[in-house]
Amino acid sequence: MKKNIAILMGGYSSEFKISLKSGGVVYDYLDTDKFNPFRIHIFKDKWVYVDDKDKESPVNKNDFSITTKNGKQTFDCVFNAIHGTPGEDGLLQAYFELLGIPQTSCDYYQAALTFNKRDLLSVLKPYGIKSAPSYYLNQGDTIDEDAIVAKVGLPCFVKANKAGSSFGISKVYEKEKLRMAIDNAYQEDDEIIIEAFLDGTEVSVGVITYNGKTKALPITEIVTENDFFDYEAKYEGKSQEITPARISKLQEEKVAELAIRAYEILKMKGYTRSEFIFVNDEPYMLEMNTTPGLTTESILPKQAKAAGISLPQLFGSAIEEALIKK
Repeated sequence: MKKNIAILMGGYSSEFKISLKSGGVVYDYLDTDKFNPFRIHIFKDKWVYVDDKDKESPVNKNDFSITTKNGKQTFDCVFNAIHGTPGEDGLLQAYFELLGIPQTSCDYYQAALTFNKRDLLSVLKPYGIKSAPSYYLNQGDTIDEDAIVAKVGLPCFVKANKAGSSFGISKVYEKEKLRMAIDNAYQEDDEIIIEAFLDGTEVSVGVITYNGKTKALPITEIVTENDFFDYEAKYEGKSQEITPARISKLQEEKVAELAIRAYEILKMKGYTRSEFIFVNDEPYMLEMNTTPGLTTESILPKQAKAAGISLPQLFGSAIEEALIKK
């Protein structure tokens, strides 16, 4: 019997448009011989089921059910395609845990941890996973530009601590521009991480559970036309994403091993996409995404394709793994 699958998309953050595209691709490519897909839009002001004619009807949040022309529908599994809050920070994971409905992304603790760049890098550091020197600020803290420069140097990156898709990020070359960059980051989050600039090759490593095994996908090299991999570079064609990456065998083995190690240390499931920069042959982690982009142009689906995994296989495996774990 076919399983009912709720495909979640939207969300409460600046990333909602990207999430709608990701969820739409999952809906279009999911194997309908095995699954009955339902598009569920999650926004602050509404949770709705969107049918094939784009007609909306409300989701019952008490049991996460919907009503269609065929009556009440409940779900065997949830496919989480929400980037940012509440799909990538643990809120929805905890909700579905309480309801006993399996879902394709990591559990709520892992989602909350990885969504917080500062906490993630701090937890992984004792396991030998390196990261750039950094300086932390919370909204309301005194801004000491001299202390920041002494810790991380110039240029540096000012980032919103809990935001994705390069929202709230600036590359700063002059001490006098720090405050403006900090104000920009505070538009996205009340916590900030300021990191030293690492001059090297940037790569993205997808890790998935596939056929019951943890698997690193072919690695992608990020080459941007802009000063760094910002929103424009990421989504508006101002970068090259080269898969497989043009790195040495040693670098490939090191970064794949680190990405898998981080996945297993944190007891992840579903998909992760971790970003690293090589300084000489040493990979430094920047962040880990637990609901990465899933459009046909996104990095992780391209990596899966390079590994010989089609989109129906990629999406179907995530559901099957979630159902097995349940």
